[in-house]
Formats: sequence, structure tokens, C-alpha cells
Amino acid sequence: MKGRTLSAGIALAVFAGMTVTLAAQPVAASPMATMTEARPIAASAAALAAPDISVTNVQAHLTQFNSIATSNGGNRRAGSAGYTASLNYVKTRLQSAGYTVSEQYCSSCTYPSNNLIAEWPGGPTDQVVMFGAHLDGVSAGPGINDNATGSSTLLENALVLAAQNPTMTKKVRFAWWTDEEQGLNGSRFYVNSLTTTQRGYIKGYYNFDMVGSTNGGYFINRVTSTTAAPLKAYWDSLGLQPEENVEGQGRSDDYYFQQAGIPTSGYAAGASARKTSSQAAKWGGTANSAYDPCYHRSCDTTANVSATVLNRAADGVAYALWQLAVSGGTPSCTGGQVVGNGGFESGSTPWTASSGVITNASAQPARTGSYKAWLNGNGRSGTESLTQSVTLPAGCASYTLSFWLHIDTAETTSSTVYDRLTVQVGSTTLATYSNLNRASGYVQRSFSVAGFAGQTVTLRFTGTEDSSLQTSFVIDDVTLVAS
Repeated sequence: MKGRTLSAGIALAVFAGMTVTLAAQPVAASPMATMTEARPIAASAAALAAPDISVTNVQAHLTQFNSIATSNGGNRRAGSAGYTASLNYVKTRLQSAGYTVSEQYCSSCTYPSNNLIAEWPGGPTDQVVMFGAHLDGVSAGPGINDNATGSSTLLENALVLAAQNPTMTKKVRFAWWTDEEQGLNGSRFYVNSLTTTQRGYIKGYYNFDMVGSTNGGYFINRVTSTTAAPLKAYWDSLGLQPEENVEGQGRSDDYYFQQAGIPTSGYAAGASARKTSSQAAKWGGTANSAYDPCYHRSCDTTANVSATVLNRAADGVAYALWQLAVSGGTPSCTGGQVVGNGGFESGSTPWTASSGVITNASAQPARTGSYKAWLNGNGRSGTESLTQSVTLPAGCASYTLSFWLHIDTAETTSSTVYDRLTVQVGSTTLATYSNLNRASGYVQRSFSVAGFAGQTVTLRFTGTEDSSLQTSFVIDDVTLVAS
């Protein structure tokens, strides 16, 4: 990430200055090693579901970039031998996978050097979805989080796309930019080289800059925009509650695309700004410390990367790419309510519940009707559960799980958690409530579960209670609506 904000001036010129290298062969066999880390959720039930991107493979690219820096004066600054070797590493892998690869010489860059552009065959040429990351680093160090993480995430996604070779509904173009650290110069040169028509072909540009920060957050550029929707949907499905990328505004390669009227978004995990207490509470990490303690320093090595943050970014890119550009990525929506007997008025079917959980006992009234699910409230150690298998249709714009929850407790503490209710979809925990969340009436709780589109998963409520002083978790009117 570049260290200061830019002015907004931009001019469009004739597309020129690109050296095009055709792929030496058609699609190669999969470059991926055996995946060692399971994706938190599958992304789509399309004809070809979005793949799990192996974080181990992404880390292997990081190791290569670190070695390149070590062998070339300790950095990968634009125009340096380290940058050229980095570009050649990416280019060679893409050519072997079947991409049409282009180098564009940035003559106006502070350190004149090449952008790298790669297009996958298939998809209409006037419908382009573009994914970019800057390939250069600063001279102080090897530049692994900033920005080998973004470069490696896109490289592995490109290789997986080639290995799967799906039918494309849009043209996918990847870009690795030079001279970002000196003022976003490589991406500015590229945008300036586009004709008005070529610019109009690009339906969205997605930027990935620093996506593995060790004290990282989950930030999305223009988080509420339509362009950001697939990126946000994936992170929402993990319960991450992403925020706007305020720190990165105007400081990375999406800037000149945005100024040219091209819709933009992207992921980031944070640079030198400090994590707030509220962010640390929901994401973990250390409050009042930098998201990346090695930002623009010599310690920005492979040790300066969170595998968890990196994995979530890489899988989110795949989800967005498949939703936006792969045939079957967004099939027609057959929406509606998918939870059966959400008000518990028709007996226990199709729920599976601990004995006595689904009840019309008057001590805890239902929100509507006579029945509800009453977990715990026994005043002794125990665990009770309520589950239902649900199938989410594919291709819908939104998937919202909602339920009404009343928490009644005899616990007197205002600071200690004794009793808990955990809400899960599949293996993903959406929320945890406790005796500290007591309320006099029912409160509606809602979550996006878009990342489970097309899957059959288990909706699970699990209540645990300690040895004394009851806490009742009372649930009613459960819905999961796809639309």
C-alpha cells in the first residue's frame, strides 16, 4: 500500500505500449498441491461450485517472493532486479497454465518497469471482470504482506481457475501492478492507456492490497456497494462483520479505476492504523496496535502474515470470481422460507431437539402462538440442543437467517459468563449469547448466510448451563429466507 493520498486528476489516452505473449500451451494440469486446510464454507451450489483455495499454496508463493527478495538486495522495489524476478515468476506460472500474458512498460513510472496483465480464454470481450494487486514492494524489505499477499492470492486463484477450466460468462483479467509504492503509477498508466470503449468493457475492478496482516481486520473497499456484494457475502457468511476500508481510501490501485468511472471494490486487512477495542472484540488481536506491525519495514517477511486472514481473503476472491464470471455461478433463484415449523406450532418435526425443549410451558411464554424452543433454565450443569437440516437454494441475492430470542437469567453478575447459547450453521458459529445478554422480552437476531447458498447444512442452537442459577434461552419464529 502506498503511504499517502492522491489527487483525483486523470486523462484517458489511446491503449498502447503492451507487449503480448501468447500462452505456450493450452490448460495445464492443476498446479495445486493437495489441499491441507478445509475451506470454512463452500461458496456456491452452481454447476461448478467456487473452489477452496489452498492457503498452503498461497504461502508457497509468498516463500518464493521472499526468496526472490533475499537474492536481490533484500527487496522487490519497482524497477529493481527483485521486481523483475517477481514478475517473471508470476508470468511463467500463468503462461504454463494457459493464460494470454501481456507486459506493459510504464514509461512514466518513478522506476520505469512493467505491469503484468493476464486474461483467461472464454467469456465476452466486452464484459470484463478485473482482479488486481500491486507486485512491487518498498526498498526497506521483501514486501511480503505488502503486497506479496495480494499478488499470491490472485496468482493462486488464477491457477485454480485454469485447472478447473469452467465455462465463462464474463472475461476474467488479472493484473499485477508496478510502482504502486511511488504513487499508484503502474495502475494509473494502465487506466490512462485505455480508450473510452475499453474502459466501458470493465464491469468491475477488484483490488487486493495487504490481505494477511498479523493483527488484521476485515475491510472491504466501498463495502455497501453492489460491486462489493460478493466479497461481503462471503465474509458475512463467516460472521466476520467486515467494515469499510477507510485507511486504504485513495492509497491503492483501485483509485484510478474509480476515478475513471469503473466500479471498484476489494479486500484489505490493514496497514499502520491501529485496531480499535471494538474491532479486537469481534476479530481478535490486540487493540491499540497496528494491523501490520511491520508495515514498510524490513521485518515484512513470511513471518509477518496471518494464515487465517490470508485464507479467508483467498477463498473470498474465489467466491466472488465464480459468482461474477463462471457459468452457473449465479443460477436462477427459487427462493422462499427454508426452515420448517419455525414457530414450533406443528410438533417437533422437522426439528431434532433435546427432551422438553419444544414446549408450550407457560413459565416462558412464546412470542407468537403457544409453542417455542426453551433451552436450559434448569439451574444445573447441562447441555441442550435444537437442530434442523436445511437446504438453501442457489442463485439468490440474499439469504437471511432470523430468530427471536428471549434470555432470562437468575445470574446476578454483570461481567462473568456462566451460561451460553451458540448459534451455528454447519461448522460456522454465527453468534454466542450468554447470561450477560438478558432481556425483558424477545429480541430479533438476523444474519446473512449467503455463503451457504446451494448447500444442505445443519442449523444448530446449543445451550450450556453451569451448576447453579438458571439461564433460559427461549427461541421462537425461526426463519431462513432466500430471495
